[in-house]
Amino acid sequence: MVGLEDAGAEPEIFAASLEELALLAETAGAGVLETMVQRRDAPNPACYIGKGKAQELADLVSETGAGLVIFNDELSPSQLRNLDRIVGAKIVDRTALILDIFARRARSREGKLQVELAQLQYLLPRLTGLGPQLSRLGGGIGTRGPGETQLEVDRRTIRRRIRDLKKEIGSLRRHRSLHRQQRRRSRHPVAGLVGYTNAGKSTLLNALTGAALYTEDKLFATLDTSVRRGQLGDGRTVLFTDTVGFIRHLPEQLLAAFQATLEEIVAADILIHVVDLSHPQYDAQIEIVREHLARLDPELHRKELLVFNKIDSLSSFAEEEAYFRREYPEACFVSARQGDGLEELKEALEEVVNRSGELVRVYLPYSQGELLEQIRRFGSVSSLLYRPGYVEVEAQVDAALSRQLAAYHKPPENGDAAGRLPEGEAGDG
Repeated sequence: MVGLEDAGAEPEIFAASLEELALLAETAGAGVLETMVQRRDAPNPACYIGKGKAQELADLVSETGAGLVIFNDELSPSQLRNLDRIVGAKIVDRTALILDIFARRARSREGKLQVELAQLQYLLPRLTGLGPQLSRLGGGIGTRGPGETQLEVDRRTIRRRIRDLKKEIGSLRRHRSLHRQQRRRSRHPVAGLVGYTNAGKSTLLNALTGAALYTEDKLFATLDTSVRRGQLGDGRTVLFTDTVGFIRHLPEQLLAAFQATLEEIVAADILIHVVDLSHPQYDAQIEIVREHLARLDPELHRKELLVFNKIDSLSSFAEEEAYFRREYPEACFVSARQGDGLEELKEALEEVVNRSGELVRVYLPYSQGELLEQIRRFGSVSSLLYRPGYVEVEAQVDAALSRQLAAYHKPPENGDAAGRLPEGEAGDG
């Protein structure tokens, strides 16, 4: 592995970045033999590292017999080409490594298409850096006249495939939008789980809903979006969505290709920001996730509910709990694996859902039983009184249901036509 340490960078942040790169390499199936670090104010435009360091790297590759060199940042096409010539081993940058992991992890058709699009968008400007076999000139019969290099054939093929992928992903995007509209019509609040990769989002979703989604203690264990139903303490149904995790220097190509998936985050009513409290750089990971969210929508922070996970993996949590709660007074602290703190989280979700609704007092004639049922199913009822001819209800409801109830803000003058209580019910006199 090769890393470039900026002279002004914090050593802890740089060390965490290299450690993360090693985990990414392990996830992709590679083992780390050696790590080379160079301190520079800025990357060398030609080789990323200095030319002398590049030759030193070539010698190290020769000594260790390494067949792969991974760089901690994204390399430009010219840097990739020059390093390939000097080092004599396959060169992979952080972006290509993450794309490779995504390609391995994608299971759904949508996920595979999005990863392929990101890979091709990354590959297109780098064709000239992938070896002489992609830039050879044609020769002989059939190459006279205008002619074209093999490189141009490859570029044209890739551009055509990118157009096809964008068209197919656009179709899937419209399909996903229809699903979101259907969920909206159900009036159930949607809580989107977001967080740094391997923070335990899928494990938490399983704990909240009783689902059995695949989980693994690895980076990007799950990529595909999942939606599951769960219930809060007051009986209301919430739809929980789990999407791809974030990471430091997440490739721009992936953010663009996964736009359809990431729209699930923007459309959610609540964002449950899951944080691995046992990670030594948990505070830096919080900021990285927030930066990614701000790029999707600058207003997303308003919907955030911070949830610190894996408290069972932090041996000192009992001693430090008072400190954490003082530093993050609005946060919840849970162990998704052990089930600790889940009731506290559900209560916090109830409060968030209630704050996003409207408090109404309505007087429903008994003939409007369907509206009363909607209030019970999709709202939070704080008072329910059966009067002669109507039901007096005080409840927290969403804006759409509030509009439906606008005609019932005053008691009916003559009551219900039937003028009597439902069978088995008694008024309060």
